[in-house]
Amino acid sequence: MRKRIMLLVVGVTTVVLLAFVIPLALLVRHVVYQDAAKSVQDKANRIANYVRGSFPAPTTVQLEEFLGHLGGDSAASVQLPDGTVVGRQPPGDPADLPEVRTFRRDDPTSRRAGPLQSAVDFRGGKLAQLPILSDPQQPSIDIVRVFASDAQLHAGETRWWLLLAGSAVGLLLLAAVAAELLTRRLVRPLERTAETAHRISAGDVSARAPTDGPREIAEVGAALNQLGDRIDQLIAEERETVADLSHRLRTPLTALRLDAEALRDPVEADRVSTHVSSLERMLTAVIRTARRPQREGRMPSCDAAAVVAGRVAFWSALTEEQNRPATIELAGSPLPVRASAEDLGAAVDALLENVIAHTPEGTAFDVRLAETARGARLEVSDAGPGLPAHALVRGRSDRGSTGLGLSIARRCAELSGGEMAVGSSPHGGARVILDLGAAR
Repeated sequence: MRKRIMLLVVGVTTVVLLAFVIPLALLVRHVVYQDAAKSVQDKANRIANYVRGSFPAPTTVQLEEFLGHLGGDSAASVQLPDGTVVGRQPPGDPADLPEVRTFRRDDPTSRRAGPLQSAVDFRGGKLAQLPILSDPQQPSIDIVRVFASDAQLHAGETRWWLLLAGSAVGLLLLAAVAAELLTRRLVRPLERTAETAHRISAGDVSARAPTDGPREIAEVGAALNQLGDRIDQLIAEERETVADLSHRLRTPLTALRLDAEALRDPVEADRVSTHVSSLERMLTAVIRTARRPQREGRMPSCDAAAVVAGRVAFWSALTEEQNRPATIELAGSPLPVRASAEDLGAAVDALLENVIAHTPEGTAFDVRLAETARGARLEVSDAGPGLPAHALVRGRSDRGSTGLGLSIARRCAELSGGEMAVGSSPHGGARVILDLGAAR
């Protein structure tokens, strides 16, 4: 979004600049050309004034020195009455030069030539011709000619165009700086608000959006914060309700246990008591899970290295008794992940229990835990027969599948912001990979 706003501001500025710069450049071209043409006329008048004001008439050497002092790129010359030309003639054949009216004593309209009013187009440039009555007693004139090509007339445009281009580039840079400041003020609060919304959607209801910046964006942040507060409140109320209901179930559960103990058949009493104990443990887990936010905060976390090491040590007595070779590779430093110790421990227990329950004794297995860019990766693999086709179906707990174990492991991985992958191990058995998200 920042990039689009900057491109929009720079694009609009460019269009506005072009709308002004192009006509201005054309105007500059016209003005420079007219000024250069005027300078041709002025130069011809200066030469004419010099010739008229000299008495006696200037010599050829004097004319050459005067023309040299005038300088400039234009061709300046004086044609004397005898046809001699002093200075540089206009390009081309002299016979093609425009005709200049000669002086005649018997012509009542003849007079000393006044200032030249305009130059004429000639051979791709401007030509100024000015006849001068150098000696009133003689029917002869001098002709002053000054010529400048179009290239010379337009020569002064470049510096003006460079000035216009530099000014336009400077304005574009100012527009880019203004666009950057604008996007920082508008977009950054929006980006932080969007990040907060993503965190809330991922389960972090403690995230809060900034309420600074423009009024409209601040209102969006405040509304999102109110939504987070309300979600937090609803979650707390829901979990408290679940915990209260679980507590209420303890009374009939106690009565059920007493009825089981009153059975006369010891085998039947033991079987029912076992089921009652299992149900009681499940209720205890539900209560602990429901009340977990009060103990851990809304975003649970734990050290994956410590939890996995503890559960592997717990199962080691059974695996050693069954002579199962084990390869254990755990991270040497703490790996904080976004999962509670109870959930991660239950996931590890489910995976290890599947290995023990559904592979023959003596089957080797591997447990590896390593750090990743996203958090941590837990891999449990074995050299058993592998997973059946319906192993990922939740609730299938027969000897041919992993039952709820993989469902528990998948839920732990997904709640942490990761995922679970199931495949074949290098030994030909099953391999389960849990990618766990890092704790924030």
